[in-house]
Amino acid sequence: MATDIIARCAAKGLRMTDQRRIVARVIGAAEDHPDVEELFSRAAQVDPRISLATVYRTVKLFEEAGILERLEFGDGRARYEDAERDHHDHLIDVNTGEVIEFVDPDIEALQERIAARLGYRLIGHRLELLGVPVKK
Repeated sequence: MATDIIARCAAKGLRMTDQRRIVARVIGAAEDHPDVEELFSRAAQVDPRISLATVYRTVKLFEEAGILERLEFGDGRARYEDAERDHHDHLIDVNTGEVIEFVDPDIEALQERIAARLGYRLIGHRLELLGVPVKK
């Protein structure tokens, strides 16, 4: 996936420095929703010379170019994921901050029906559910 991010950056005319490539690889390898500080920590493991400011600038550049999607789950931290990942929704555990990705065909169909009933054709959506674990 990192090469896909790098290719999309190049297709948009972004100059890809070695450090931007590292950030792209870190984002492409992420299976979670890291914030900039976590991306910096992971990038610094690859290249200790990379700075937090460079990661911030790169993330902002990638977001403005439509490469990354900024997510805010109510915990005061902006998190990021590849903007071209397969569609999914999020369930956020408000106690731990854990983010669980899911896809539910019934929810997808319901959203389409609601949009149609209101006279719209749905072109996208974002669903974030906030919850706490049920004690068993």
